[in-house]
Amino acid sequence: MEIAGYRFPNALALAPMAGVTDRVFRRVCRGFGASATVGEMVSARAELRDTRKSRLRLDFSGEPAPRIIQIAGGDAADLADAARVNADAGADIIDINMGCPAKKVCRKAAGSALMADTANVARILEAVVVASPVPVTLKMRTGIAPDRINAVVIAKMAEAAGIAALAVHGRTRDQHYRGAAEYDTIAAVAASVSIPVWANGDVDSAARARAVLAATGADGLMIGRAACRRPWLFRELAAAMTGRAAAEPDLADEAEIILGLVEQVHDFYGEEQGVRVARKHIGWLCERRAPHPALYMDLMTAASAARQLRLLDRYFDAAAAAA
Repeated sequence: MEIAGYRFPNALALAPMAGVTDRVFRRVCRGFGASATVGEMVSARAELRDTRKSRLRLDFSGEPAPRIIQIAGGDAADLADAARVNADAGADIIDINMGCPAKKVCRKAAGSALMADTANVARILEAVVVASPVPVTLKMRTGIAPDRINAVVIAKMAEAAGIAALAVHGRTRDQHYRGAAEYDTIAAVAASVSIPVWANGDVDSAARARAVLAATGADGLMIGRAACRRPWLFRELAAAMTGRAAAEPDLADEAEIILGLVEQVHDFYGEEQGVRVARKHIGWLCERRAPHPALYMDLMTAASAARQLRLLDRYFDAAAAAA
């Protein structure tokens, strides 16, 4: 898969997820085989660019190209300016967010809410492509509701405006993350344009990956929530695409992965915020292998980095003893 001169050998991408796809997690997923990783969305509003939150989300230091930054907003001029500023700051690709279903984003007529206003979509696409000195991509949903699916219409508009690639999540805005993703609309999008298309939604195994590619004719796969729970999924999918099999990490390997991830999160955010952010990753770990309720509560309430790491050691020791 190639987008504007950048090659993605296995066509596997980590989806942008606010609060998750920071520099630390992107690095972990690249280590397991993701050939594209997209940063957390950042607001297009100029007054929010210099906040600590935005600075952390825009930290791509040490990362290889292409560095993909996703911008969110509802005003064409703001988005165009944000594209220009972020490209000048080092972004190699600008991605426009028309996929986020969060209420706080959609209330501002941004994210997936934009799909309800195709006239504004057209203004945004044209303005951002003209303003950006680097390629621009678009992530969207199938529509805003099951009876208002318009992804094909927007895909054609995007291609005409000069968008370099599309990612389509197989749900509407109203579905959020409920129910099963549908792939017929993604297939229709892929058939309607000549630019690359990533299929996104419910890809959580090698078998599902093969089925989604066959059903959609998409050029690649974008993985979101499944990667949160199992970042080594990229390794499994990359192996499956070449007819090989990749075993899941054993308990010792998983312990090394998770402890390393949590330590890096502490370093990246600082102890106080890092402990809070690490709880998300610990929660996903506990979904895979539930600990004793008392240990779970201790893990979720640990207030220091040292205690959080000690409790994780205890968690893996208990898991090994139970194996």
